[in-house]
Formats: sequence, structure tokens, C-alpha cells
Amino acid sequence: MTDHVPIITVDGPSGAGKGTICQLMANRLGFHYLDSGALYRLLVLAARRHTVDLRNVESLVVLAAHMDIYFNMNSEFESQVILEGEDISALIRGEDIGADASTIAAHIEVRAALLSRQRVFAKSPGLVADGRDMGTIVFPDADAKIFLTANPEIRAKRRHKQLMDKGKDVSLASLIEQVKERDERDMTRKSSPMVPAHDAVIIDSSHMSINGVLELGLDVAKKNGIHSQ
Repeated sequence: MTDHVPIITVDGPSGAGKGTICQLMANRLGFHYLDSGALYRLLVLAARRHTVDLRNVESLVVLAAHMDIYFNMNSEFESQVILEGEDISALIRGEDIGADASTIAAHIEVRAALLSRQRVFAKSPGLVADGRDMGTIVFPDADAKIFLTANPEIRAKRRHKQLMDKGKDVSLASLIEQVKERDERDMTRKSSPMVPAHDAVIIDSSHMSINGVLELGLDVAKKNGIHSQ
């Protein structure tokens, strides 16, 4: 028999704060962290670099199974995404990469190809998994499940501020439309739609501080028997 690995899943739409909260929870608990969305973004970038057409599902599946990737936590406890030995954390955060990632994620074959790669992250002492279907498909038996959401306009404003802080002049109205379109695509796709697990705790971060959401998340973990290492 193998020792049980405690797993916390945090699902929800883009801009709800999943990445920040999951990294903070992982740091506080001493757990590993999985940014599942980064895997789809990685696949888009790898496809571009290897001249694989994003409409060619069969080739995407092969590429997904053989990508040379791993995640690393730097000295400031920030997640780094490594592709073929290169830190591409910043490169995969572009709006165009995100849109393409959402598109290829709708293919059931692509999701199946990445499923086993995601489950490998469940290692001792534990895992905090961030995504769209972590609690429903990838880790349905997770110890604690959270669905983190927020108002679409607020999520778009958060993203707008991030981009403006980086010196990128973007339209807020355009971002709001992109957020709504992506939500619709993620929630209505046939394969693994983005919906709360039946046993997930729903947290709306629209008007909450990061620390407020973090403490709620840790409380959910504690109530399900998960404690700091």
C-alpha cells in the first residue's frame, strides 16, 4: 500500500485569483503546486516552436505526451514553468496564448493526453492543484475542493491592471468581452466543462482581499483534515 497524498483542488475561471491563492496555500502547507492551465499554455507554445498546427489534434496529442516540462519554485516562492530547459513563465501569460490554450483544451483527446501528466504531480507531502476541472475530472477524490470565482468585470479589471503595470496598453472593454467569451467556452465545452464539483466549497473573491481568500481556503483544508507540514 502507498501512503495517502492529501490533495486540494482549486477550480474556477481566469482572473479569480486561483494561481496566487494556490501558491500561497502550497507555501503555507509545504505542498507541491500544479498550475494545470500552464500545461495547456505550454502546449500552445511548444506547438508554435515545433510548427504544429493547433487544428491538428493528433499532432497535439503526440506533442502533449512528449513535452519536456517541469515546474519549479524560485527563492521568492513563485512558480516557474520550464520548457525544454528554458524558464518560459512570462512567455505563456500572453492573452493570445491564453485564448489558444482555451481553444485546444476543448478537445477531449488533448485533455486525455495531459490527464496522466497532471496526476503525476500528486506527490508527498501533498498537492494544491489549480485549474478548471481538477476537482471534477483530474482529482475527483481530492480531500478538499474549492471553486474560486469572481464577477467577470472585476476579473477583467484585475487583468487590465496587471497588463497596464507591465506597460501594455490594452482596452478594458475588450478584456471584459474576452473574459466572458472564455467563460462561455470553458463552461459549455463537451469535454470536462468548468463547473464546481458537487462537494466543492464556492468562494467568491470579487470583494475579498488575497489574505481573506487565503484564510478561507486554509480553513476549508483544515476542516478536511489537512494541516501544515
